[in-house]
Formats: sequence, structure tokens, C-alpha cells
Amino acid sequence: MSSDLGWVPPGVDTTVPSPARVYDYWLGGGHNFAPDRALAERILQIMPGVRDAARLNRSFLRRAALHMVEHGVTQFLDIGSGIPTVGNLHEIVQAEAPDARVVYVDKDPVAVAHSELILAGNPNTAVIQADLRDLDAIFDADSTRKLIDFDQPVGLFMLLLLHFVPDEWEPAAIVGEYRDRLVPGSFLALSHASAEAKPDGMDEAVQTYNVKSSQNQAFPRTHDQVLAFFGGFDLVEPGLVTCPSWRPDGEGDFAADEEVNEVPFAGVAVKP
Repeated sequence: MSSDLGWVPPGVDTTVPSPARVYDYWLGGGHNFAPDRALAERILQIMPGVRDAARLNRSFLRRAALHMVEHGVTQFLDIGSGIPTVGNLHEIVQAEAPDARVVYVDKDPVAVAHSELILAGNPNTAVIQADLRDLDAIFDADSTRKLIDFDQPVGLFMLLLLHFVPDEWEPAAIVGEYRDRLVPGSFLALSHASAEAKPDGMDEAVQTYNVKSSQNQAFPRTHDQVLAFFGGFDLVEPGLVTCPSWRPDGEGDFAADEEVNEVPFAGVAVKP
């Protein structure tokens, strides 16, 4: 990426790694800084399969989004969206439905600034800087109200987000607040790091990440714990499974390492 940091919002410490920018690096994006790349490479040394796990999540995003479009959803809210690099939500849904609208939400000001640059000139997209717990700031934002009609079904995405939410925040209750603001026929797509998967180096990778990114701790969870986030929704087949097991299109949706395939849980559900 460019060494010109003049666009970075004032007060942002670019020496602290960000989940959004580390993930961007693993996906081959250019929207990251040296501390992000250093942490990403350190974790790759410990757990070489983490890049494949990120790719599996991105592939799940595509399949989940297309499922929603096939069921008539053309407006989307992506919470904890990170940096919308190549192959992100708006590109997928607008290729199928050119008038589809997408609102991205992230608390990282650098990720938001990057997003504003990437999305410039696309009137059917917007990005909001907000914490996922501040629903009023998200739902009442002018750009949200302009693009999303909450009297119609919405596709809600929370991918690789909730494992950064500690139990004391009551993540299932947070998801429930979003559910209650959406009309029947709305969808939820969710992915989450598994506490049950044990590919080589995963425990050490999580510990390393938590030490180096003290403001964004990771909390992998069990299948049952993640399943609780879908309360009040009806899971669509095949339910809460591993990312590559959710309606794969082909061999490219799997990693060569079977244990890496177990790392992210994923599911799509609809509000009855």
C-alpha cells in the first residue's frame, strides 16, 4: 500500500495491529500497515493454515450472499465488515442484483477510512464507524436510512466478528437486538472461530494474537456456544457447520488440511 498516511484519521495509532487489516493481509489485500503484516506473518509461522481459514470464510460469504439474493434480499448490513477488498459483499450482490444496497459497519477508523476510499463512486454502498453494540448509531444513521428499508427483509452479516466479543458483553443478546429490529424473512449469516478445532499451532496463534493486539482479544467458542447466537432464527440447511461444509460449490471451497477446514463455524438462518 502507499506510504502516504495523510488520509489516516487523526489520533489513530497505526502501530497497533488491527483485526481488519491483519485479515486483509491474509487475503492478499494491500490495505494494511507494517505492524499488521508483522503480526500476520508471525501467526502464519505458528499456524500456516490461518490464511486458508480466512479464504474459507471469504468463500462462505459469497455463497451465503448469493443464497440471500436468490431469496429476494437486495439490502444488506455487514457488521464488523473490516476492509471491503476484492470479493467482498457489495461486489457479490451487485453482480447479481445491480440495485442491491450494502451498508458496512466497523469500529476501526482506519478500516472505515479505507472503505470510504474503496467505495467512493458507488452510490448503493456506505460505511459507518460504530461499535456493534451501538444499534441506534447504526440503524439511525443517515446513510443507513437512505439505503435500507427496514420494512423489508435485510441480509445481516456478522462474519468472524463475535469471537472478538467477550462473554461479559453477552453476544447472544446483542445478536438478539439486531434480530428484533429486522422483519420476518430477514437473514443472518454468521461465522466464528471454533474452540473445538485443533490444527497445528492454533492455541499458540490465538495467544500470540491476544498479546500483540491487546485491544481486540479473540475468544474461540464451541459449536453449542455459537449455536446460541442463532436464537429466534431458523437455521437453513445444513445448519451450523464448518465453513466449507456450508453448501460448497466445489473443491476450491475446501482447504487441503482437514483440520483447517474445521476452524471456522458458519451458518445462515432466517427470521420466521
